[in-house]
Amino acid sequence: MDLNVAHVLVLPDRDAAEEAVEELARRYELGAEPELVREALAGEDDAEDAQWLIVLSEEAGTFSASELDAFAGEWDGWREAP
Repeated sequence: MDLNVAHVLVLPDRDAAEEAVEELARRYELGAEPELVREALAGEDDAEDAQWLIVLSEEAGTFSASELDAFAGEWDGWREAP
């Protein structure tokens, strides 16, 4: 993962995360591809017990916190401070 992380969106499942990445590319002119990362919940080994992260580096662009909060909410997710 890049060290210059600007924003992290947390989504409940892979399908939602993949749809959100596609929608990010449609809505915004991104300077860099978002990174999609699976994060297993603490103590869980089951693949279903995972959250999916969309990591936007600084090169992806400039976004307001409220803009990304609303965007992540469309997929029942949220924006996490990196």
